[in-house]
Amino acid sequence: MDMHKPPPPPESSEGCLVTAVRVPVRIVVLVLVVPVRMVWDALAAAGRLLRDTVCRPLGRGLLWLGRAVFVWPFTGLWRYVLVPGGRALGRLAAVLVVVPAVWVHRHVLAPVGRAVARLARGAGAGLAWLCARVVAPVGHGLAWLLKGFGAVLRAAGAGVYTAAARLGRYLVVVPARWLYTWVLAPVGRAVARCVRGAGRLLGLLATGAGLVLYHVVRVLFALPALALWRRLLLPAGRFLAVVARETGQALTHAWRVAGRISRVVGRALGTLFRWIVVEPVRWVYRTVLTPVGHVVRDAVLRPAAEGVRAVGRTARQALATARSTVRQTRAEVRRMLFGGPRRPVAADRREPTGAAARTLGSSTTALTKD
Repeated sequence: MDMHKPPPPPESSEGCLVTAVRVPVRIVVLVLVVPVRMVWDALAAAGRLLRDTVCRPLGRGLLWLGRAVFVWPFTGLWRYVLVPGGRALGRLAAVLVVVPAVWVHRHVLAPVGRAVARLARGAGAGLAWLCARVVAPVGHGLAWLLKGFGAVLRAAGAGVYTAAARLGRYLVVVPARWLYTWVLAPVGRAVARCVRGAGRLLGLLATGAGLVLYHVVRVLFALPALALWRRLLLPAGRFLAVVARETGQALTHAWRVAGRISRVVGRALGTLFRWIVVEPVRWVYRTVLTPVGHVVRDAVLRPAAEGVRAVGRTARQALATARSTVRQTRAEVRRMLFGGPRRPVAADRREPTGAAARTLGSSTTALTKD
């Protein structure tokens, strides 16, 4: 018993409208898409051929030309002109500017700065002594006098403030409090109650008017618009959505089918081109041009090449003979004019033997010995 049965195919939930739309749409779309796909495949093949045979070699040539015109000259200018020139200018600037500036700083500015710093420290010490011995005691005395004068003014001001505060309380605060408690507060409460009553009345009027407007707008606009949406626009939108979906699926399916058809047609055209053009050209090349080329190579080109090589070998031998004759003649002339070369004198570079040999363990050697 098979325990791994494939699941049953799901039941189609599509209605008759979808099926009725799908078949004619796919037929029409296939008829319209096949020429477009064949043209597209032909243009794609032509584009690939143009890319491989024209654009890539042209791009490589332009790249090489751009390097030869822009990159290599600037690289050579940078390596062989600007960098050595910059190094030379840097060394010249170091010799003409840095070294004199360092010398001036070490032997002129630094001693002058140390002297100015010592003078400033001496002046600061003198000012500090003057401030501690003269200015500080005078300042302390003035501060003590100002504190006493401030205490007197503070006592007088406290009395005046107390009197003014009591006078303002009995002349301003107490009458104002009585006026607020017995006049302004009752009037304000009455006005607030009147305003709240008017607000409630206006709220009731606005609520009634809003309910009336709501029912009018609902009856005149909302219900007709809802009926139009449900009875007309929604079914039409669903139908258009089904048509658009089926059209898209039909375009995808037709594009794939047209690709297969275009591939079959392209292969057929390629086979026909091979049978009509390529195979005859290949047969002519194999049966006619290749034997003729072999005959031309064996009968004409190889003997001509052997003759050219023999002439070259003869010319090289003649040139070598002429060069050796010229060298011998030049040597004989030099020997007759200036004489033969001097023979080198053989020098004895061997170690001394016997008594003249080096001694170990003594202070005398073969070089310092008499």
